[in-house]
Amino acid sequence: MELNLHRLWIFMQVVEHQGFSAAAQKLYMSQPSVSNQVRRLEQSMRVTLIDRSGARIRPTAEGQVLAEYGKRVFLLAEEAVTAVQQVSGLSSGRLLVGGSTTVGTYLLPSLLARFQERHPGIDCDIFVGNNEAVQERLLGGEIGIAVVAGTPGAAQLVGERVLDERLVLVAGAGHPLAESGEVAPDALAGSRFLLREPGSQTRVHQERALSDWGLTDIQTADVWGPEAAKQCVAAGLGVALISEHAIAGDVRAGTLVALPVAPEPRPRPIHLVRRRDRLLSPAERAFAGLLKRLQQWPDTPGQGSDTPGR
Repeated sequence: MELNLHRLWIFMQVVEHQGFSAAAQKLYMSQPSVSNQVRRLEQSMRVTLIDRSGARIRPTAEGQVLAEYGKRVFLLAEEAVTAVQQVSGLSSGRLLVGGSTTVGTYLLPSLLARFQERHPGIDCDIFVGNNEAVQERLLGGEIGIAVVAGTPGAAQLVGERVLDERLVLVAGAGHPLAESGEVAPDALAGSRFLLREPGSQTRVHQERALSDWGLTDIQTADVWGPEAAKQCVAAGLGVALISEHAIAGDVRAGTLVALPVAPEPRPRPIHLVRRRDRLLSPAERAFAGLLKRLQQWPDTPGQGSDTPGR
């Protein structure tokens, strides 16, 4: 029995993309070539790895085991490359940083711009998703380092608190409470609260704030992403707790109004996260150092430095 790494990689793409056609498109190969390589891998291992009987292909039990080991094989290969790259420093290479939705949208662009000024030979990429999506890619080895709101939940991940941010309650300019100054929580009982999607750390903190205010039995609606939430609030569909950094420009423009509420929502931590067993590349270590030296959230271009409600 032998294991061909090229065929293993093709097999893993078929599993990840749930089909031979999708994998072929990803790999810039023809579908018959992909199917042939997987079949030859099955022949060499003397087992069936892909169940082709249904409308959508799926790995067999043996295929699931091989896919899990395959992830570890290629993660180890990446770490070997990283270890070699540490000798050559930061003259060239690529940096991929993950970020939860708010962090990835409002922190990482300006921070990576600073990084690239210092290391122009490093190309920078950003993956943005909710916390579940970012943690999944960290665990799978697709991302080496990420910056997320809240605390990582998986035991295989280690997080270091680097910054804090507040959530600010915002309403549309025409909302009845827009001119009322500080708002008591019971005055919000008749409002519809727009909550981020399940899996978002923002939603966890939104629900905690509502609990602190005694507003657990109120009307809510789910909205995916901070930009969509802002648009819904501005359109009068409800009020929402949104990152202070996401709404600064909208408050200045007058499309949103910050409603001070006592007590204020608890600040939420921003963590730098990585896998415990993963060796960081020189670029990842340099980025982590830059982030940890920050004393406050950097200004976002076009938004200025003032913070609503402060």
